[in-house]
Amino acid sequence: MLGQRIHQARRSADLTLEALGERLGVTKAAVKKYENGYVTPDSAKLLAIAEACGVRTEYFFRKATVDLSNVEFRKKSGFGKKRAEAVQIRVAEQIEKRIELLNAFPEHPIPRFSVPDSLPEQVDEMEALEKVADDVRQAWSLGLNPIGDLTDTLENLGFMILAIDVDHKAFSGMTATAVAADGQQYPVIAVSTSWPGDRQRFTLAHELAHVLLADRLAAGIDEEKACDRLAGAFLAPQTAVIHELGERRRRLEPKELYRLKHEYGLSMRGWAMRALQCGIISHDSFLSLMRIFSARRWNRREPGEPIAAETPKQFEQLVYHAVGEELISEAKAAELLGIPRMQFYRERCMEPQDAAAYQ
Repeated sequence: MLGQRIHQARRSADLTLEALGERLGVTKAAVKKYENGYVTPDSAKLLAIAEACGVRTEYFFRKATVDLSNVEFRKKSGFGKKRAEAVQIRVAEQIEKRIELLNAFPEHPIPRFSVPDSLPEQVDEMEALEKVADDVRQAWSLGLNPIGDLTDTLENLGFMILAIDVDHKAFSGMTATAVAADGQQYPVIAVSTSWPGDRQRFTLAHELAHVLLADRLAAGIDEEKACDRLAGAFLAPQTAVIHELGERRRRLEPKELYRLKHEYGLSMRGWAMRALQCGIISHDSFLSLMRIFSARRWNRREPGEPIAAETPKQFEQLVYHAVGEELISEAKAAELLGIPRMQFYRERCMEPQDAAAYQ
């Protein structure tokens, strides 16, 4: 188990055997022996491995294990197999901590996710996804108004949401099913922190669509395009789009798309696409608008202030819940949050982190 953990930590840090060996002052063969379990590193070496791989030493001895199944990445070809493996290991490590925390509670503190019963057994055409989006919103009591914090909404529905720091634009997100040692399953969505909030939110909605549409699409329907359509309809329902833009328009003004972007958390281009999908503008009008986007380089970066990225909050909230109910110790809480115990104590007491703040 220790060797496997060392291997996972090294892969998560995207280090080769040689690179880790250089940091430890040992050979590649020595690191290989650590990972294969032939040699157990002493405490000093284990501390050095943890520091080199960016993990705490507790990681090597964590009892909670998790398997990730049904792993699907939303990435471009530039994001290779090794990088994908490193992200998957990091996701598994974060999920392990969450499951360990959940196991500390006498009763499960978060709901079990379930797909709404109102979803059709089969979706035969893309236009049917508009009703699917409405039915999902109704089942979850979301109404037709903008969803202020999509991350928080999905966490409260039973998803485990992770924001992964990946400095590579080819990675958007991934979905998986986390299977704990006791057989419990948890739906997981991981998104990149490197994207602005509107791109992050669309990725979340797209990954949600994959979960909702699993085994429901008729033959011939492109799954990625269907998930894009459902994601847009979920973030900006057809009724809301028509209310905001009108039933029929000759053209759309970029300024109104910018306003709607900041109200609904859907990009300007996403709003233009929704106007096309809802029959508000013609295909020619859409193409004309896209030519403006291209000429002004808005395809790379839309104008004005970007949407702030969302941050998962449930895990930290549950850590403090568990400490308050004396289900876990301060030391365990600090370990789960990945911070020093004294830092956790100060944050728990809401003390200023900077000594100058006392002056």
